[in-house]
Amino acid sequence: MHTIGANMLGTLINSDDGYRGVTTSHDEGHTAHFVDYREKKLLTVLGEVRVKRAYYHDKECHSGFCPKDEALDIVATSYSPGVRRLMSKVGAMRPFDRGHEDLYELANIRVNAKEVERVSEMVGGQVEAFHCGQAEAALSGKVIPIKAIPRLYVSMDGTGVPVAKRETVDRRGKDGGQAKTREAKLGCIFTQTTIDKEGRPIRDEQSTSYIGAIETADEFASRLYKEAKRREIDSVAEVCVIGDGALWIWNIADEQFHGACQVVDLYHAREHYWAVAKACFKNKEEQNQWAEERRLELNNGDVERVIKAIEALSALPGYDREQCEREIGYFEKNKERMRYADFKKRGLFVGSGVMEAGCRTVVGQRLKQSGMHWSVSGANNIIALRCSQLSNRWEDFWEYRAAA
Repeated sequence: MHTIGANMLGTLINSDDGYRGVTTSHDEGHTAHFVDYREKKLLTVLGEVRVKRAYYHDKECHSGFCPKDEALDIVATSYSPGVRRLMSKVGAMRPFDRGHEDLYELANIRVNAKEVERVSEMVGGQVEAFHCGQAEAALSGKVIPIKAIPRLYVSMDGTGVPVAKRETVDRRGKDGGQAKTREAKLGCIFTQTTIDKEGRPIRDEQSTSYIGAIETADEFASRLYKEAKRREIDSVAEVCVIGDGALWIWNIADEQFHGACQVVDLYHAREHYWAVAKACFKNKEEQNQWAEERRLELNNGDVERVIKAIEALSALPGYDREQCEREIGYFEKNKERMRYADFKKRGLFVGSGVMEAGCRTVVGQRLKQSGMHWSVSGANNIIALRCSQLSNRWEDFWEYRAAA
């Protein structure tokens, strides 16, 4: 059946040989002249077909092209859009050496692992460009909001990606040696319109979109703001930023989302009083008792009591004063972001579970497997693919490719 389908497809494709006359216009109004007909082997989802194309040469640019390649979206590739879609799909979800096996088993497409890698990264770059174009359109005001959104959440975090040694030159690791990873910054945006019977917030189904890359905080800030504009942040009644205590996160929140409610993830906050408990108490029962008191205070949003409790420990002989002072500074700096009783009363999320899950699913499951060492560009292309797929924007990209 595949053979019959491939023969029929070949006949259909070659019903137009791409001849556009003796001359045809090219980029920037240049004139290109017909030279001859050339064949190209093209792997499709039905099998291999031979495509006959008219070849033109542009004397001004000293380059040649086939108009038919542009029409079929096969410029500089021997894979049809359908095959490229399958290759990049498996390349985003599985290691390349397993992805090519999946393609053969599921679709009888014979390609090697290196081809899956090359096509996946190429499509990832195209996906990135497509998403950036949509974000730029939103930034320019060309996107008209459909309806008002009651509440929109912006969350961000960073996670290490193992990279090749050349990508960490002059970068120091945590142990003082050369770094082995680069931080991928990931952001997610989702909406909330309802709460449950207990007053707990409910994330709107299918409302989460992800963006991310290995890049500087400034570059990521611009990327996240554009995505928020695309998600119609200007029509939102309330914006909430959720993150841990990292300084770069709150710098972005202040600069790009001024006036938004800022919430430190409750579970990250708990880790900080637990750090004090473990540093100051050797007895497990004393640790648990002291930490439980802090948990209740923090749940009530009474950060001042948490700070006083840590200060009391720091004044006692034999306790880790340095650790206590570090955590006091953390709670002092973030206390207005820890009014959890008030946040819960307003029906707000106080945890970054969506973001934590995103770090695992978008980055961890694909880019942090044993033995992997990425280039920054390769990792970013795969991150772009995974963000597109997990944000339910995959079909949008391929519809755009088909209509372009």
